[in-house]
Amino acid sequence: MSPNVGLREQKRRRTKQALVTAALRLFSEKGYDRTTVAEIATAAEVSYATFFNYFTAKDEVIFADDDLYDDLLAEVFAVHDPQERPADLLLRAMRHLSRATVWSFPLEHEFTRLRARLIAEVPALRAAALLRNAALQQRLADALLRAYPHEIDALHAAALTGALVGAVDAVLNSAVPADSSPESIAAVVDDACRISLRGHLSNTPVTP
Repeated sequence: MSPNVGLREQKRRRTKQALVTAALRLFSEKGYDRTTVAEIATAAEVSYATFFNYFTAKDEVIFADDDLYDDLLAEVFAVHDPQERPADLLLRAMRHLSRATVWSFPLEHEFTRLRARLIAEVPALRAAALLRNAALQQRLADALLRAYPHEIDALHAAALTGALVGAVDAVLNSAVPADSSPESIAAVVDDACRISLRGHLSNTPVTP
């Protein structure tokens, strides 16, 4: 990649981050429904048209990081130990996601919590989140089947990944105290994963 391409990509990422930050700050101050795209663009110091170079609608700002999942999961699924069971690989994948540093905001950031609250409170966002979680679950199931083509079938993969995604979504949206530390949030996610995969994990500790 040439230096110019690299600089353009850096600029795109900064602009996208500015839009996400401005939107979430306005959602916190004014409420999601009362915030307009024009206000978000103004707060991010970009034009109204520029907003639509990154998002097609206001609700997409809430899910700005969705395009990161595939690369993060590919990093985990690319190589797995022959002794690693399907559930072990899923647990390792979720640990990788929860500890990744590429997200717009860290897991413990106030805007991450705000995002979770908005998804829980705004019906349209909750509906969109359910659809996106279903898509993530399907991608996880497909990846698991590719990793273990002879050990599991589609039903097994769907059951494991569905339980995992549902458990993590449930604890992040309802079971994490507002004053939790980053370590305790990661621990809650890990516990939820283990509970959802109970009976399918090996006795060998899963490394992050």
